[in-house]
Amino acid sequence: MATEQFRGTGRRKTSVAQVRLVSGSGKFTINGRDIEEFFGFETLRTVAKAPLVLTETEGQYDVLVTVKGGGYTGQAGAIRHGISRALIEADAELRPTLKRAGFLTRDPRMKERKKYGLKKARKAPQFSKR
Repeated sequence: MATEQFRGTGRRKTSVAQVRLVSGSGKFTINGRDIEEFFGFETLRTVAKAPLVLTETEGQYDVLVTVKGGGYTGQAGAIRHGISRALIEADAELRPTLKRAGFLTRDPRMKERKKYGLKKARKAPQFSKR
């Protein structure tokens, strides 16, 4: 018998997280590894788990995540976004709570592209009058 699954895709910078919520005991797996093993910093674990803590659904679902691209901060943000979307699919009444916390808004900030004649996106070479 298949258990009910809720899916959500989260994005942040260049990271993409595909999240599955399966009813269970609260196990959190990212790319086949436990969350404590995957994220070395407690702050990143807190960011990733924030939607579950906010909606008080932490022990109700097993969270299975596949995340690709970006760095660990972007990946944590993408996971948070994906979990929020999956929670809405599971229970639509959680939407106002998650929306108020800003977890449903996709953060649009991206790395600006490098421009020719400059060293980085905006950093110019040192100016010398002579």
